[in-house]
Amino acid sequence: MDPYAIIDESTFPLVNIRFTGAKSTDENFRAYLEQTKACYRHEKPLAIIFDATKATLPAISHQKMQALWLKDNEGLMKQYCLGTAYLIPNPAIRAVLKMIFSFQKQPVAYRVVRTVDEGKEWVESLLKWT
Repeated sequence: MDPYAIIDESTFPLVNIRFTGAKSTDENFRAYLEQTKACYRHEKPLAIIFDATKATLPAISHQKMQALWLKDNEGLMKQYCLGTAYLIPNPAIRAVLKMIFSFQKQPVAYRVVRTVDEGKEWVESLLKWT
């Protein structure tokens, strides 16, 4: 199974999630959601950068799974996630993000950024207050 995303916690509380370009499947998309949730196991404030530079369009069923994940984990995110930066150069992928948020509102602060550095600067500004 090719991973849908690589989750890097090596700079925790800054978490980097990089989409690989692999096509979404039930198996790799579930793994991505489970690994994302695992970032909250520390029960400490965190911020996330989603790098969708190589992202492919997820199936509509996976978009709905993402929306359900947001709904199911809303309390966890509100308690620990200070914000998420989304690096999404592809307009179609930005449209997918909007669609997911139309299914389920993003429960924490977020920003769509143009570069990884811009995203890092923004989330690090959020982490300074912890």
